[in-house]
Amino acid sequence: MLFKKISNCDKIIKDDGDKMKKILITEDDLKITEGLTELLKNNNYEVSSITDFKQDVTEEIINSDFDLLLLDINLPNQNGFEICRKIKEVITKPIIFVTSNTTEEAELKSILLGGTDFITKPYNKMILLEKIKRALNQNDPINFKELKVGDVVLDLHLSLIKYKDKEVELTRNEFRILYYLFLNVGKVLKKEELLDYLWNDKYYLDENILTVNMNRLRKKLEEIDLKDFVKTIRGEGYQIC
Repeated sequence: MLFKKISNCDKIIKDDGDKMKKILITEDDLKITEGLTELLKNNNYEVSSITDFKQDVTEEIINSDFDLLLLDINLPNQNGFEICRKIKEVITKPIIFVTSNTTEEAELKSILLGGTDFITKPYNKMILLEKIKRALNQNDPINFKELKVGDVVLDLHLSLIKYKDKEVELTRNEFRILYYLFLNVGKVLKKEELLDYLWNDKYYLDENILTVNMNRLRKKLEEIDLKDFVKTIRGEGYQIC
């Protein structure tokens, strides 16, 4: 196993693997949405959907909690390709296009814009499920040795944070905080969400615990010239971007 030498990493990866993966459906056809939702729930996925396209849904998608996005191309008042392009500027979650557009040009464009995969309607259920499984596995941090945000590298094997030619070792809690922030780049994580993820235990429900650990982490980040890497969004939570 990749992380067997680092006990700090082991529990994080295993805990994530035990959670149901979250699929977000962006589709204007309610019947298709209902069919996809039923299919995915029956295969042990947690499902949410966006079906109102009166306004640009890009921001709504970026701020949603999901592990994989199923995205239609031809949406009312907007284009799935443009949505994909904007999303990929902020987050790296896998995107599978589910569309009635069967042209090779559309498939090529989806790849060039950062889409993970492409499937046409009417789709084969087993093929779609397999594509989802592979996309999630491909994006699963358990398969990575490191996570990157710009020039900042979180070494999952050695529990280090690296920037340019400098690095510093992290404690278990410091690593867990950064790991979760790296998985949610661009998203503002509320303190309650971080507390629930990091210390899902009745003895650690005090917000001061998070504050103390965050202050210690920031001091270490300053040692390698990352003073403002973790931002505090007043009244909301924390963010890296």
